[in-house]
Amino acid sequence: MKYNTFGRLGWQISEVGYGMWGIAGGEGGWTGADDNIGMKCLNLALDKGCNFFDTAWIYGRGHSEKMLGRLKAERTDKTMFIASKIAPKNRVWPSKRGDRFDDIFPQDYLWQSLETSCKNLGVDCIDLMQFHVWEDSWANEDGWLRITEEWKSQGLVKGIGLSLNRWEPWNGIEAVKTGMVDAIQVIYNIFDQAPEDELFPVCREHNVGVIARVPFDEGTLTGTLTKDSTWPEGDWRNSYFVPENLEASVEHAEALRPLIPADSSMPEMALRFILENRDVTTVIPGMRQIRHVEANLSVSGLPPLNADLMEALRAHRWDRKPTEWSQ
Repeated sequence: MKYNTFGRLGWQISEVGYGMWGIAGGEGGWTGADDNIGMKCLNLALDKGCNFFDTAWIYGRGHSEKMLGRLKAERTDKTMFIASKIAPKNRVWPSKRGDRFDDIFPQDYLWQSLETSCKNLGVDCIDLMQFHVWEDSWANEDGWLRITEEWKSQGLVKGIGLSLNRWEPWNGIEAVKTGMVDAIQVIYNIFDQAPEDELFPVCREHNVGVIARVPFDEGTLTGTLTKDSTWPEGDWRNSYFVPENLEASVEHAEALRPLIPADSSMPEMALRFILENRDVTTVIPGMRQIRHVEANLSVSGLPPLNADLMEALRAHRWDRKPTEWSQ
């Protein structure tokens, strides 16, 4: 496993981390979660050198955090860096223009949320706490600046991060410029290359760690979806892959298929594309099966993709705008 310095926080974190949404199951999540398999996956990831785990209270309504807390308690032989997120009080993703920080994240709610996450994780201090939605109009508001200073000064969190809304990488730049943000989590993959335009240069300037999420475009870049793909009732993907999105996503993935190297796969190519960008500190694929852990973590340290392939992949940039289904 290769390790990168996580911005100004200085941690050495695995370049392939663990995204824990899918593993938690529960309301609003991915169906098919199995705790026994999930814990085996987490332990295997640790054994293979993964030390960065990204969770959130909303993933299984605390269940993902509790799984991670169990792992931390049982695996004292390993160093782990834990990132969690505070859900918006109104439970609406993404946030909307005109939303006020103090309405979405009231002070008493923030304190309660931090306490709950600490309890679930079995810790007194969380390495990285992230706001699970963000509006850059909040950048200079007193509410988030005050809570950030209080949590850090009291030793309750080590770092503060923002999880940026889907397809809005610009919507966090002003916050980074305040100097109060330690990490940015943003969608970045073969299709979603827009963070390179403005966000990554600002993060580089301010020594802010970058967490690349959704490396497989919610499954599109695994190459396994078809225009007839369906999911069990209650699975979040049913609301995301509406016909309009599913058909276009499959077409974009199929256009990539001729570019896959003979000894590779579409998921491997997708991860290697992301890891080519040195502004990315870690990428956090979701891994719900042992085979996912083995395949994704084995990508770390592979040779760079050749220049011609990288140029060809860049031509598959797909700029999209948020819609009622993109969440």
